[in-house]
Amino acid sequence: MRKDIHPDYHFIDVKMTDGTIIKMRSTYGSEGDTMSLDIDPLSHPAWTGGTARLMDAGGRVSKFKKKYEGLGF
Repeated sequence: MRKDIHPDYHFIDVKMTDGTIIKMRSTYGSEGDTMSLDIDPLSHPAWTGGTARLMDAGGRVSKFKKKYEGLGF
């Protein structure tokens, strides 16, 4: 395996939607940077059972619903 071709793998802080901060290893940014999540397991309907509502960024959700409204989704 060739040396010095892999990105730096370091610790960052990941800020969840409820404000909690989790420390994990990543190639994102540099050591000690903070990544803020818009959607995480605490707010995504796949993990919450569909009770949480996703924010409609730029009308994309409503555009999707309008496009496929006749299919019964």
